[in-house]
Amino acid sequence: MKTVTTPREVRETIDQAKSVGARVGFVPTMGALHEGHASLVRMARARTGFVAASIFVNPRQFGPKEDIARYPRAFEPDRRILEDLGCDLLFHPGVADLYSPADRTRVSVEGLSDVLCGAARAGHFHGVALVVAKLFNIVRPDEAYFGQKDAQQAVIIQRMAADLDFPVSIVLGSTVREVDGLAMSSRNVYLDSVSRAKAPAMYRALCAARERIKAGERSPSPLAAMMAQTMREAGFDVEYAAVVDGGTLGALERIEGTVLIACAGRIAGTRLIDNVALRVSGAAVEETLLEFPEWSAYVR
Repeated sequence: MKTVTTPREVRETIDQAKSVGARVGFVPTMGALHEGHASLVRMARARTGFVAASIFVNPRQFGPKEDIARYPRAFEPDRRILEDLGCDLLFHPGVADLYSPADRTRVSVEGLSDVLCGAARAGHFHGVALVVAKLFNIVRPDEAYFGQKDAQQAVIIQRMAADLDFPVSIVLGSTVREVDGLAMSSRNVYLDSVSRAKAPAMYRALCAARERIKAGERSPSPLAAMMAQTMREAGFDVEYAAVVDGGTLGALERIEGTVLIACAGRIAGTRLIDNVALRVSGAAVEETLLEFPEWSAYVR
């Protein structure tokens, strides 16, 4: 595996891969890798001939009182994981490699970035969209892989890729969970033994909502209230619990079509998020991924 730090080195390496006809798969990360990231790299390895990954803790997506200073960093273990998974290229830039101190350009995906997680993290998704746009321009992948756990991020990136005509297909991977249901996250390392034991209540709340939808519930409000109560009883400070449209992330009057059941909250100071996506048609309910082909592939 080749490790580089500058956009120029990435472009040179990708040019070489594309010159022999390789399709490029790309997995952007902030490091502190876990099985969720590994599953995306394996997907890229199976689907494309050349796999690139990035590790970059993006300062633009952290608010002034958020955890960028203590965000877990483990570059050498991460590098070994990627190498063992068969990654071909690792892009590990510094802040100065990606951002000019004089830059003025911002990327905003309107209507999707200021709800759910965006309502509590002002500017977060603007930072996500900006760095992903830059990485897409540098790596020029044919496919890019993201996890369903960050469902709002996935919807925003799919919309951005379509609106800005990036020639890349956005591919989602299922949320990878611990045995007790807790969604794998780099921030799980913040949890002490007590909060770790309580944290799976978030997924239990989502599962309870899913089962009530399968049983015929079609009103979002009682499900949101139930999820929030389940989380509070486990010790969460609830940020939101909601059932929203899976494409627009907007409020629903009735649960039908592709819907996202999503929760966020803090337990012992650690912010966790999780979600379940469903396709609801009449009495039929099935789990799904929030992939929208008309958004995620360059078709012009």
